[in-house]
Amino acid sequence: MTEPTSGQPTARGPKPAIVLVSESRCDFLLDEFGRYQRDYDLRTATSATAATALLHELADQGVPVAMLASESELPDAELFPAMSTWRVLVPTARRIVLIHWNVFRASVPRMSEGLRAGKFDTYLLIPRGVRDEEFHNAITDLLSDWGSSVAGPEIDGIRIVTPSVTPLVMQIRDFLDRMGMPNRTYAPESEQGQEVLALYDGEPGFPLVHGWTAPPMVVDTVRDVAISLYGKPADIVLDGVADLAIVGGGPAGLAAAVYGASEGLSTVLVEAEAVGGQAGTSSMIRNYLGFPRGISGMRLAQRARIQAVRFGTRFFTGWPVTELRPGVAGEPHCLETGGGIVRARTVIVASGVAYRRLGVLPLEELVGLGVFYGAAMTAAREMQDREVYVVGGGNSAGQAAVHLARFARSVTILIRREDLTATMSEYLIREIKWNPRISVQPRTQVVDGGGIGRLEWLTLRDLDEEKETRVDADGLFLLLGAQTNCDWLPAEVARDERGFVLTGRDVPKGSWTEGSPPANLATTVPGVFAVGDVRAGSMKRVAAASGEGASVVPLVHAFLETADS
Repeated sequence: MTEPTSGQPTARGPKPAIVLVSESRCDFLLDEFGRYQRDYDLRTATSATAATALLHELADQGVPVAMLASESELPDAELFPAMSTWRVLVPTARRIVLIHWNVFRASVPRMSEGLRAGKFDTYLLIPRGVRDEEFHNAITDLLSDWGSSVAGPEIDGIRIVTPSVTPLVMQIRDFLDRMGMPNRTYAPESEQGQEVLALYDGEPGFPLVHGWTAPPMVVDTVRDVAISLYGKPADIVLDGVADLAIVGGGPAGLAAAVYGASEGLSTVLVEAEAVGGQAGTSSMIRNYLGFPRGISGMRLAQRARIQAVRFGTRFFTGWPVTELRPGVAGEPHCLETGGGIVRARTVIVASGVAYRRLGVLPLEELVGLGVFYGAAMTAAREMQDREVYVVGGGNSAGQAAVHLARFARSVTILIRREDLTATMSEYLIREIKWNPRISVQPRTQVVDGGGIGRLEWLTLRDLDEEKETRVDADGLFLLLGAQTNCDWLPAEVARDERGFVLTGRDVPKGSWTEGSPPANLATTVPGVFAVGDVRAGSMKRVAAASGEGASVVPLVHAFLETADS
């Protein structure tokens, strides 16, 4: 049997549709969107009523709708109620308001209010001439976001063969999705499964993973997949010692990798899971500077990784650091991993934080089987028409709820506080209030749950009345706040009572040198720095973490110059 090539096309269903709504400019819009005709089915409607009928027709035909672009003025309906109706019919479609230049100035205040409330994804000025690439940048950004978070991949660069979807399979798929690698899961008896089995030498086990140019392999952990793609830290060849080793590939670590490597430092980044960290699981970050239409955490992380690789950073993914041994008398620091030792003159700790555990044993046993820590982007598609609960009141929980609402029948956010105002950004609160599929249940905690083989029910406790209620539940997403994972750091690295790394003036005075504290982002060990969420006193925001990752590089240079003098 011929070996399938990497990136082999999968069987395609109907083309996804782009629906254009305008009373008098459908021909103009068809011409403007003509560049997408190869990959999308372009449809038009001249009124809100016609658009609603068309969406029903496409649903009956099984045609997915990737985008709905409507003029701001409709002949038979107000725009916002129409958008609300269309959102119910095609919840995963990206929604755009097109404004003619004649009414643009007068329309902007109202459109801005609707955008802040999450009633649509963006508004755009209808092109006035040919090659309006600013307009099409917005269109392709939104189509790319739809393709990466909703549509199944058109190619299966990596095939996962398994008789059942186990927690390990979900972890592998989530890892590959977060790394931006197209993948699909097949049953052993399927045509694709049989092709992979024919290439395996010996008695196969499951899951069986096949991709790139390597032969199929049975995997026991996500790390097995990471090794096949990126190798082990022991593979590093940099005259034995790197200038800079970064622990953690979230926004802080990625920024440090870009700026460190671009300024001539031999740089290595070791990440325990997938590049992007917690931010990489965010479905849409809307308040990151420079991305007016928002950007998913995965896409942001992949762009940063490409930048860092361009400047020479070496990445090793799937390898937690188990120990840091500080260098003595000019010797390099040593980072122990299960795949080898990384030796570096300086170290940046950017390992971030993990979500706190719920601590309900029956639910812990269902992790990966309807219960997930974090946003679990891959699992969101599995929640089609299901009842979903999200525990947490921060921005990550809000972003997860909005994304899950594209698929689930209902999403209920459970919080212990009275409301979301103290913990969540206003733009997310507005979007949640407007979304008919999302509700917020305050003063509530999860105390029990279970199911046969996967999550089927939860027990919720009202914290005011001490009353317990059992509810049907197909998905539980836990985003419970931050706890550090710094057991691998030596005692010489000072931490606060919660385990966050102390830097600069927060370092105990007994560790100051000649009455002066360490540099702002420096720890109590010379040559070891800390940035991002793992650092005590840091602002837990993507932009703040990126800023610290960039800001620490001059301190690294200053340390190396002093050490060399």
